[in-house]
Parts: sequence; C-alpha cells; structure tokens
Amino acid sequence: MDATSSSPARGRNRRGQGELLRREIIDATLRMLNELGDDEALSLRAVAREVGIAATSVYIHFADRDELVSAALEQCAADLLRDQAQPVDGDPVAQLRARLVFLGAWVRDNGGLYKVLHESSINQRMHLAFKDELNSATVVAVQRCMDAGLAPADDAAAVALDLRAAVHGAVSLRVNEPGTAFPPLEEQVDRFLIKLVGVRL
Repeated sequence: MDATSSSPARGRNRRGQGELLRREIIDATLRMLNELGDDEALSLRAVAREVGIAATSVYIHFADRDELVSAALEQCAADLLRDQAQPVDGDPVAQLRARLVFLGAWVRDNGGLYKVLHESSINQRMHLAFKDELNSATVVAVQRCMDAGLAPADDAAAVALDLRAAVHGAVSLRVNEPGTAFPPLEEQVDRFLIKLVGVRL
C-alpha cells in the first residue's frame, strides 16, 4: 500500500482502549517503515490515514515523528528478541547459529525495517537504547559457547562485536544490492562462526 493512501475512518475506541490504539499506530508505522525504508519519509499524517484516525489522535500518544519511530523500532527489537529466544539447555553453537540465520530470514522479509533500524538518520539523532539489548543477547550467546568449551576462551564482547559486524555487513549487502548474486547466507554465517568465534560445526 502506498504510505500516503487514505484508509477508511475507524470507529472511536471505547473508553480505556487507548493502549490498543497506540499499538495500532505502532503496527501501522512498522508496516509503512518497511515499505519506505526511510524514517524521514514517514509523516504522522500518513500514519493517521493508514490507521483511519485524525492526526491529532497520533499526537496524543507521540509528541513527534522521532518519538513514534523510536517506539515502533523498540517494539520491532522486542519482537526480534522474543522470536530469537532459545532454551538455555540447548547446544550453544547451534543456538548462536540459529539466531544469526533467523536474522537473515527476517531481513529478507523486512528489508525496509532493517534499513531504518540500523542505517537510518534516526540513529544519528537519537540513542536507541533498546538496541543495546539486541547486542547484549549476542554477547551472551557467544559467552555460552566459550563457557561450554565449544569456542576458545576470549573477550566475548569483542568477539560478538566482530561477529555482528560481519553478519550485519552480509545482510546489509543483500538489502542494498538486491541484484547481486550472493552465496547462501547460511554458508557465510558458518564461515563467520568458524573464523571469528572459533567453533567447530
């Protein structure tokens, strides 16, 4: 759907349903950001039209576009963390690999959101603190491999940073160069795990 197209007017929320409307606004924002791939291309009026409400109703929940985009990306990060969650008693290497492969699969369907989450101008204007939790989850996953003796003992934070840089580079290339033929991401992830983390697959 075109981000500027109109949507039919929605009925008023019943009393006490303001939080439901807030979530509808966030969900619409996530859909539109995925289509646009650029937070600056989003307008609050367009979001209001998408939801079927007056623009003033958006301002009740969000002071400006940055606050709305930040809230939407925070929800996106929380969803990613939930969907990547692994049981603590599984194979640490397999779980780390699954996290990275899942990210690649998610980016295939959400390339625009990925660009906003990691490459957009809001990253320069605001500190998106919720992204720290995404990063910390990778550190914990790498540390579990080391603690289990499945990777050489090292600075888990430094190794995780190298791993994240490699994986994000791989998925970013796929988003920004869709016409280029790349090897399967799973193969690259395996090489990153072997060379950067030191695991055996």
